[in-house]
Amino acid sequence: MLRQYELVDRVLGYDPKADEALINRAYVYAMKQHGSQKRASGDPYFSHPIEVAGILTDLKLDTATIVTALLHDTIEDTGSTMDELTKLFGSQVAGLVDGVTKLTRIELTSERSKQAENFRKFLLAMSNDIRVLLVKLADRLHNMRTLHFISSAEKRQRIALETMEIYAPLAGRMGIQEIREELEDLAFKELNPEAREALIKRLNEFREASGDSVKKIAKEIQTKLEEGGLSCEVLGREKRPYSMWRKMERRAISLEQLSDIFGFRVIVDEVPDCYTAVGVLHTNWRMVPGRFKDYISTPKANGYRSIHTTMIGPQKKRAEVQVRTRKMHEIAEYGIAAHWIYKEGPGADASGEFAATFHWLRQLIEMLEHGASPEEFLEHTKLQMYSDQVFCFSPKGLLITLPRGATPIDFAYAVHTDIGDTCVGCKINGRHMPLRTKLENGDEVEIIRSQAQRPSPAWEAFVATGKARSAIRRSIRATKQAEFSRLGRQIVKSAFEAAGKDGSDTILERALGPLRKPDLDELMAAVGDGTLSAHQVLQTVYPAEQPKNGRKRPIKGNGKDDNDSAVRVTGRAAGLAIGFAPEMFPLPGERIVGIMMPGEGITIYPIDAPALEEFDGETMRWIDATWDVDPEHPQTFPARLRVTTKNEVGSLGHIATLIADYGSNISNLSLAQRDMDFYDIQIDLDVRDLKHLTRIMSALNGLSCVNTVIRPRR
Repeated sequence: MLRQYELVDRVLGYDPKADEALINRAYVYAMKQHGSQKRASGDPYFSHPIEVAGILTDLKLDTATIVTALLHDTIEDTGSTMDELTKLFGSQVAGLVDGVTKLTRIELTSERSKQAENFRKFLLAMSNDIRVLLVKLADRLHNMRTLHFISSAEKRQRIALETMEIYAPLAGRMGIQEIREELEDLAFKELNPEAREALIKRLNEFREASGDSVKKIAKEIQTKLEEGGLSCEVLGREKRPYSMWRKMERRAISLEQLSDIFGFRVIVDEVPDCYTAVGVLHTNWRMVPGRFKDYISTPKANGYRSIHTTMIGPQKKRAEVQVRTRKMHEIAEYGIAAHWIYKEGPGADASGEFAATFHWLRQLIEMLEHGASPEEFLEHTKLQMYSDQVFCFSPKGLLITLPRGATPIDFAYAVHTDIGDTCVGCKINGRHMPLRTKLENGDEVEIIRSQAQRPSPAWEAFVATGKARSAIRRSIRATKQAEFSRLGRQIVKSAFEAAGKDGSDTILERALGPLRKPDLDELMAAVGDGTLSAHQVLQTVYPAEQPKNGRKRPIKGNGKDDNDSAVRVTGRAAGLAIGFAPEMFPLPGERIVGIMMPGEGITIYPIDAPALEEFDGETMRWIDATWDVDPEHPQTFPARLRVTTKNEVGSLGHIATLIADYGSNISNLSLAQRDMDFYDIQIDLDVRDLKHLTRIMSALNGLSCVNTVIRPRR
């Protein structure tokens, strides 16, 4: 455990202007408050905040952050209060301690929804002062270093998984690679100890076989660079086990095939020296094609800048080399924490190159403000944090950084939410391409827009960024809410007319208070999605009105319905508030009925569907429905046939040809059963209406190879 004077000396070593008295006061106060408390290891509890403060001194952080580290558990675990901390250490330190406490307090419960809700609070605190995150990362790092002292295996697994999924990626997005790698490796040790031990064993064998080749290669690289007139420092380092394991898993390769078990860093004085160094390296050793990346001209989202190249270096060994200036090296090691190293004066804030590091955080806060639930937000956050990168450009040269696997939809939302919401197509490098196309480094992407467009639910299946997925869901929710509201108005109007009552907005407003709805749109949406019934609204407005229990199930008919109050179904994509029952395949020309599904809206069934029997006792859920298809603009609907045909050559060909000749298209075909003489096939096809399907069925029945044709009903 660091002694008081050792901690102060560390801080003064990089910040001679540090408030020594404040650090001493915090040290003594925290020690007194934690008193005789013990950790799971048996050590005095106070050793934990001291070690957290020590980790932050490695990042060369300011006095307020070091003091916060010393005090970060006092509110949670002792009798300290915010007022007391504010009085003794100032409002800035008290605010930072409160930000860290918000996360820790609920983290101790482990329920996923509480974890997600708490993460939202944490990010809000972090957006006000990024030092909250830096203290929490150091806190988590020390807890992971002592994780093995926790007796409960389940608790260790939970903490390790949370570290791998949230805290390690957060450290990476802040550019603090040392902390990220150690967190990953410590979590890896708990989550997959066998794999880690096997990898370390193989690594030791590899290291013994290689001898001191790393030092020799580093020395030879430095000699060649100095001969080229460069003043530089060359460092060799071995990757951590988890980093190697992840790359082996992703590329499906063995340890021997890894080109960067040992990496080399060339540190020079100025930016032009970086390119000179690469020239010297490539002149003396052959580079590996496709392994050159220039993160100086196109920095990573977390502010990382460096040139990466892989070459067949000294001793004919593959070597990955990173070339950077000393300042770039500090940023690569400390990430956003390097801001406190390079800021000019105590009042400076994160600007310029450091401001870019906060861009991803601003996106997360935007998602937080519009997210539907804490769990959904946590999912989107993980998408934002887990990402390898591609760099794409707009036609005007705007650089957009995206995760690998991103599509033009992700690109559109990265530029602006409105552009994503109105995207109808794209051009990639001047060619029209599908919106699900995965983007590559250097692609020029042009988004084609239409103000009539709205995000499609299908987009969710192929977007790769949390921002895009969050915006798509938000737009779909808004569209669904509007549809539910329109549908609810139609249902309420029908109910009030049937009862002979006034259903004007002025009358309906009487129901807002009793039904606890803020406005009529919310009330109508609740009726439209089935969480409220129209009769509940009617009885709330007119308490004397009794529900009509005599309502009967609609009878089969010819598909015509002159009821103006019936819900109108306009096509196979009926909308977000109206959907079709799965595998029922109702068609224009046959009678349909709607069943209200609470929270989902109306599900349409053909009137002869056997599945409707389960709703016979719930007449209030039955909704009149009718087709509203424009004959001038025909559209197709899915249908299903079950055909029994002779087991002879050409039978299937005759059936497919007939269906095509009758203007239909087969969307799916499967063999249901087969024996020596006959086989049953299930055919899904697109037809215009019931008459179209009936003509196809009659024609199929006329084929000599066909035994029976039926339209299956569930």
